[in-house]
Amino acid sequence: MSGMRIAPLGGMARRARQANDAVARRWSKIGPSFLPFADVGTSELPTARLLRLSLFQVTVGMAAVLLIGTLNRVMIVELGVPAWLVAVMVSLPLIAAPFRAVIGFRSDTHRSVLGWRRVPYLWMGTLLQFGGLAIMPFALIILSGDTNGPIIVGQAAAALAFLLVGAGLHTTQTVGLALATDLAPTEAQPKVVALLCVMLMLGMIGSALLFGAMLAHFSELRLIQVVQGSAVATMVLNGIALWKQEARNPALTALDRMRPTFAEAWRAFDRSGAARRRLVALGFGTIAFSMQDILLEPYGGQVLHLPVGATTSLTALLAGGGMAGFFYAANKLANGADPYRLAAFGVLIGLCAFSSVIFAGVLASPFLFGAGVGLIGLGAGLFAHCTLTAAMGMAPRGQIGLALGIWGAVQASAAGIAVAAGGLIRDGVAALAARGVLGAALDGPTTGYAVVYNIELALLLATLIAIGPLVRRNVGVPSARSSSRYPSPVAP
Repeated sequence: MSGMRIAPLGGMARRARQANDAVARRWSKIGPSFLPFADVGTSELPTARLLRLSLFQVTVGMAAVLLIGTLNRVMIVELGVPAWLVAVMVSLPLIAAPFRAVIGFRSDTHRSVLGWRRVPYLWMGTLLQFGGLAIMPFALIILSGDTNGPIIVGQAAAALAFLLVGAGLHTTQTVGLALATDLAPTEAQPKVVALLCVMLMLGMIGSALLFGAMLAHFSELRLIQVVQGSAVATMVLNGIALWKQEARNPALTALDRMRPTFAEAWRAFDRSGAARRRLVALGFGTIAFSMQDILLEPYGGQVLHLPVGATTSLTALLAGGGMAGFFYAANKLANGADPYRLAAFGVLIGLCAFSSVIFAGVLASPFLFGAGVGLIGLGAGLFAHCTLTAAMGMAPRGQIGLALGIWGAVQASAAGIAVAAGGLIRDGVAALAARGVLGAALDGPTTGYAVVYNIELALLLATLIAIGPLVRRNVGVPSARSSSRYPSPVAP
């Protein structure tokens, strides 16, 4: 009898093990599709090393939040700096954006007896960022008038601080992306790009929450501690990110090695004649998705009468859509999808998104507005991820820094122009509407926002026109990096 009882128990245990093994096999198959970074690591670039390298994106996000968000409010509200002067200071980092192409090119062709191409520029960008943040709080206090000296000293010091931080973050991001491309195999680049984009957003979100908590009870001493603490964090995190990432290869940086000029490198980059069209599509798409950056929350409050808490949550909704776009693009591109076809899909989502936002005001529908905001994030995430992946994958190995520098220069400049233009157009149209110039039917708070959103719709259509030939051109065409005439860096 005892044996008859043991046998069924043994069979149950065996069936349980088989069921457990089946579940494990199925989970191993579906896991990477839901966790895009589960298999991002490769033998050339393990996951732990890639995560460490991506810390430079955290410091870039931290600096961006500090400049555009935290200090923007502190200067106007707590320090009493005129709004026009704050706008000028915050826009100064954009001056460095067009030079990203030169920075990337110089990192491609750097001469050094140490054998490093990327590390010197990453370190110099870190030092510039650190220097700007180190002097910034004192410059802002002088700028506010809390001093016995001339106010021009504070203005000059603040301008220098903002310029240093802008130059540092643009240098760090350009060369950091180039180094990640050097290290990652071609097939892993879509997920590497997604991880770097997500780390940038996490750096921005985490920094915004931390700065908000630390400056809840404002004082000038607390401001100094927060900004200079950010400077120290930049040095520490970027130092950890750089440690033993790039192998020394004196053959690539030899002093007597022949190097192309910038003009020669550009002609080689544009040898297919499609580079200008790619940049036009990138510029149009970036402006189209960025003009609303400072308008969504005011639109929700002024037009839909949403409370402050509801409009603040829009930022999280926008970021969540962007993260979903990164994840979706990473999976599709890793499976061989055409990046420009997928970018065009992101533009189509943007068309639906801005239409939803416009009709949300007409129908007074907060739900439709929230759906539109999430779709804007999704479309923008798809577009940014795919255009960056295309820039990484289509540049010859010896021109990765130049390609990413040009992409970054166009993207950053277009985003800055878009934000400024969106605010100016909205205010200008609203002023005309308030005076009755546009007629009684358009005399309302919705008009200024609607004009901006319709301009964005037109720019998205122009982006689709620019992308169309790129999709046809890329079908069946291998990556230019596979036939590069430049030598590859030696893996560590």
